[in-house]
Amino acid sequence: MSKLTNKVAVVTGASKGLGAAIAKALAAEGAAVVVNYASSKAGAEAVVGAITAAGGKAIAVAGDVSKPADATAIMAAAVAAYGKIDVLVNNSGVYDFLPIEAVTEEHFHKHFNVNVLGTLLTTQAALPFMGEGASIINLSSTVTSFHPPGSAVYTASKGAVDAITGVLAKELGPRKIRVNSINPGLVETEGTVTGGHIGSDFERYLVSLTPLGRLGQPEDIASVAVFLASDDARWITGEKIITSGGLR
Repeated sequence: MSKLTNKVAVVTGASKGLGAAIAKALAAEGAAVVVNYASSKAGAEAVVGAITAAGGKAIAVAGDVSKPADATAIMAAAVAAYGKIDVLVNNSGVYDFLPIEAVTEEHFHKHFNVNVLGTLLTTQAALPFMGEGASIINLSSTVTSFHPPGSAVYTASKGAVDAITGVLAKELGPRKIRVNSINPGLVETEGTVTGGHIGSDFERYLVSLTPLGRLGQPEDIASVAVFLASDDARWITGEKIITSGGLR
């Protein structure tokens, strides 16, 4: 039997990048997966197509996690399709590095609305459908300890995700719901390519500081998500799983 047989997982922001890799990995281990997307319907449907072609179960569900009604609708769609929610992966996120002189109110709210408020709203919406043994996995970042220049707002938003993870692990522990975060280093995805990080001096600098000597790949993160979603991690909660090739 696969690790996640009979489990239902919701992965936010799963039309590409880390979310897509995580959705596929969870499905490969037997979970029925809700592939959430905010704007890329074609991307989400491609992920669903890849999962179903491999014999898995998945549906695509639209929704902006920073809007309460959308967060509620995402979870309602998951329950309508599969009857429950066992795993919530809060992957939706935005990032944009700017020097402090360029930070604006819009820049701040873009990050905090999705990265922080979105994490709270989707968790809140999923909880009524989660029972004993459920797992919440928040995607954070090594920036919360590495503090790269130009990332004040992004780092602050991910620091909030780390704090939320710790608080909710204690708050939901009595209900036997586990809450952990995955804190990746720089990972090669569509977003980091279009953002100009891949092939940049910043990438070369980070790789030079990484003991394993390379960028992360989406599958490096997805395998950790599978572990945290599974009963193999039944005694782990409130932890930041730094997944960075040793970058600190």
